[in-house]
Amino acid sequence: MQKDLIEKNPILKLSFEFSLLIIDYCSRLDDSKKFAISKQLFRSGTSIGANAFEAQNCESKADFIHKIKISAKEADETQYWLTLYDYSKEYPSTSDLLIKLEEISKILNKILSTSKKEKSF
Repeated sequence: MQKDLIEKNPILKLSFEFSLLIIDYCSRLDDSKKFAISKQLFRSGTSIGANAFEAQNCESKADFIHKIKISAKEADETQYWLTLYDYSKEYPSTSDLLIKLEEISKILNKILSTSKKEKSF
């Protein structure tokens, strides 16, 4: 059931796939003993999809918008960490992750703008 929902919903699919990439990247950071900073990225990067997924079972339009806003905020935080890593010489490149994150952020912002314009839910 959840697998079908993820496959049919573009934001869930993209954010789930992104979470898997974040898990892999954070594992590489852990292997190089960068635990503290890895945890920050892990939390924000996987939270994007978790909140988008949670929004699918919202109680109201306001609740849906709230969950998607949280997802968008987590995407912003994730962008910060990935950009920070990308500028540092001590971390593996994050340019591919940043490109994927940009696509997710655009979709989240479109969902938010469309949801705010709709009169009913």
